[in-house]
Amino acid sequence: MTSPAPTRYRRLDLGAGTVVRVENVVRADLASATRPDVIVDASKPLPFRTDSFENIYCLDLIEHIDDLTAFMSEIHRMLMPNGSLFVTTPHFSSANSYTDPTHKHHLGWRSFDYFSDDHELSYYSGARFQITKRVLRFHGGLVNAVARRFAARWPDLYERRFAWIVPAWYMEVELVAVKQKTKWPRNPLIGDR
Repeated sequence: MTSPAPTRYRRLDLGAGTVVRVENVVRADLASATRPDVIVDASKPLPFRTDSFENIYCLDLIEHIDDLTAFMSEIHRMLMPNGSLFVTTPHFSSANSYTDPTHKHHLGWRSFDYFSDDHELSYYSGARFQITKRVLRFHGGLVNAVARRFAARWPDLYERRFAWIVPAWYMEVELVAVKQKTKWPRNPLIGDR
């Protein structure tokens, strides 16, 4: 009987950058200057095995991807059943969302609903996730503290009526892959997809 891969190989930081934000992960990035463990272009099919990772982190990456639907399908493929995807991205109301000329998407509270069985347009992707956490983050100060509490309670109303008055800074979203269980792979960095 083979033992499971070490913990490090069960977790992936995709678009890792230069700052180590998540410990004990395979660090993957397009830029060799970031000194990743693996050089990958996240906008193309990824070189990792199916059902390889328990956790994938995409911190400030997803807004840079051309085809978000294809990307989410790749993430779903690589995650083990019940594996989690943790995303941070600027909220569409944030100046950060529009300042960076490499941002291709400006996402909101319901953007990831399209990958859930509960959404009426979920037929655009076969990748299925359950959203387990969504949080809008705001800068400090009294006005932002009030907006944060309001948005936590009524996120749809906040986005429809108040997002352009008191912009959110960024979003955190955690999704769990919904799929059938399979056997544990050997090493996710080696071999066929």
